[in-house]
Amino acid sequence: MSNFDFDLIGVGSPIVDVLARVPESFLQIVGGDKGGMVLTDSSSIAEWIQQLPEPPNEAPGGSAGNTLFAAVRMGIQGTFLGKIGNDAGADYYRNALKSLGGDDARFKIGDIPNARCLSLITPDSERTMRTDLGAAATLAPDEISVDDFAGCRHAHIEGYLLFNRDLMMAVLQSAKAAGCSISLDLASFEVVNATKDVLSGILQEYVDMVFANEEEAAAFTGGSDPEAMTRQLSTLCQTAVVKIGADGAWLSDGSNPVHVPALPDIEAVDTTGAGDYWAAGFLTGWIQGKPLETCASMGARLGAEIVQVIGAELNEATWEKVLADFS
Repeated sequence: MSNFDFDLIGVGSPIVDVLARVPESFLQIVGGDKGGMVLTDSSSIAEWIQQLPEPPNEAPGGSAGNTLFAAVRMGIQGTFLGKIGNDAGADYYRNALKSLGGDDARFKIGDIPNARCLSLITPDSERTMRTDLGAAATLAPDEISVDDFAGCRHAHIEGYLLFNRDLMMAVLQSAKAAGCSISLDLASFEVVNATKDVLSGILQEYVDMVFANEEEAAAFTGGSDPEAMTRQLSTLCQTAVVKIGADGAWLSDGSNPVHVPALPDIEAVDTTGAGDYWAAGFLTGWIQGKPLETCASMGARLGAEIVQVIGAELNEATWEKVLADFS
């Protein structure tokens, strides 16, 4: 596919997802806005888990992790840059990536437990996340170097790193110096609201491709029309994507924005990982040299598949069907 060692390096927090179905009223226990991500601590997550109405499930997660895992399943040669912990959660995450054929040599290793995210799924299929970053939060800017990106064609970075601006700048500068193209997923409206003062400059100077959902794009642009928001984002970086859930996505490579529909008649049960899988499908197509609209259709297919299951993992039968259809 290319002369690079890896076509894709995911950059972010390697998080073990704890997935739980809850009634709407449970969100009052954790507080904060519905539908976003709020950082918390391990003791709070442990306390909330004890109060869950039914036992949760676990899966490897994190925004960039979800995208990388799915892209690797699609046949992309991938590796991951992030900091895992010193516990069973870290072993689980690393082994999950290796079992799919992904590379685990670029993980940094911390001396505290691995990150985990409690993903609360309400009856409307929306997910509200509370995250303890654990070892992932100890990744320091001086641990990042150009060598981490050597041999990688494209770096996909999760927007949550913007909460640590020095770390994000170290990642962006190292990836660019290594010759990588860069995509950034804006991650959540909380991220955008907290980093508006630097986000425009980052998109313009470092980012080749930006992924946003409707809420994130609105938080950044102050607008509400997806086509106009896509057009505005595309003035800052080469390719802009605004995903609008069941209404598909708008994308632009500097020309007039184009609308790509979502798959029809999809019954969503959990939106966990939907945007991450959409990015995985898009990036897989882009790495394979397909037209942008085809890339977006691939993203729409993966996004549609993942919202029909709990969590950000598809079973083997679904992957076999997806891969057969794409081939």
